[in-house]
Amino acid sequence: MPHPGSIPIPTPGSSDPHPIRLVFWETTAGCNLECTHCRRLDVSRELMKTDLTTDEGRQLIDQIAETGRPVLIFSGGEPLMRPDIFDLAAHARSRGLIIALASNGTLIDEPLAQRIAQAGFDRVSISLDGADAATHDGFRMQAGAFDRAVAALGHLRTLGVGTQINCTIARHDKDQIEAVLRLAEQVGAVAVHYFLLVPVGCGEQIADDQMLDAQEVEERLRLIDNLQQTTSLQIKPTCAPHYYRIIRQQAREQHRPRSGQGQQGALHRITRGCLAGIAVCFVSHEGKVFPCGYLPKEAGDIRRTSFGDIWRNSELFRALREFTRLTGKCGICPFKNVCGGCRARAFYEFGDYLAEEPFCAYEPKEEAAKDEGGRMKDETRQTWPPLAER
Repeated sequence: MPHPGSIPIPTPGSSDPHPIRLVFWETTAGCNLECTHCRRLDVSRELMKTDLTTDEGRQLIDQIAETGRPVLIFSGGEPLMRPDIFDLAAHARSRGLIIALASNGTLIDEPLAQRIAQAGFDRVSISLDGADAATHDGFRMQAGAFDRAVAALGHLRTLGVGTQINCTIARHDKDQIEAVLRLAEQVGAVAVHYFLLVPVGCGEQIADDQMLDAQEVEERLRLIDNLQQTTSLQIKPTCAPHYYRIIRQQAREQHRPRSGQGQQGALHRITRGCLAGIAVCFVSHEGKVFPCGYLPKEAGDIRRTSFGDIWRNSELFRALREFTRLTGKCGICPFKNVCGGCRARAFYEFGDYLAEEPFCAYEPKEEAAKDEGGRMKDETRQTWPPLAER
């Protein structure tokens, strides 16, 4: 999917203080795989009767286009199982939307790759949860999945389609982070997004076995920041908002510019960690709108309320946009404006999406987080506008 780091952040005085930048549409819950970490418990090998129809999909696209000009990511399940996926993509392009496709890659042979290229997807992400077949196939629970996904990357590269590797980081592949990056370079991908496991759906059932602890997360994110100095690829830890604290801390410690300065400067300079409900949202296969695909708190239903109304007026989204409402150590953290903590993991751990990020090793001290006037410090020099300017 397109690199969220390239998303412009709203500036003071903007006519729309919360422009929508990324919409993930779960076009179907149907999938040809049954992965151990899937965020769904009701994944189906077939398309589901509750999936939005083609007409409903077009209406959703129209409403998104009327709300803004975000990147629309066609995801699933496996979106390529929908027979109308290319018709829907064409409609989205006709409405001026940038479109991307998120696939497990196992269905993409040469003819299907040609259809994807002809459809005009700006980027295609392929999931690889490990740097070798044994690791990936074991996690995805299907022999041959790795080889087919790598072949898909090759087919798309040959046709000039920009590709991205999405990699879930958990215990099974925690020591393969650099190997995945080097594989991405080898197959000609333009980006790697590392996803920290969020315990939701099937992921909740394997959380105790697969989740890294807070210190392990810290170490991996520091490694990713260091790896960013060694490659021209775009690297984006996802569901890892503390990365935006770490890149600032390590830049100071190592007396260097933050990761991505220069060629990739804008990628890190104008983004923040958790964008759920702030610049990003997720539309389920049934038309229900959520802050992201991992936070099971519904903001609205496009079968009853327009997408634009949900985006602008949802009380859930309003709460997520008020950083002063964060509690626990996130509430006193001087990095909260560019981090914010993972709201989905907070909800999983505490039943409160405004609670502190449970998988963050950083321990801010309340008094140390205040300036001489008793106000909360902002250690980030970030460009995200203060609440008063929104």
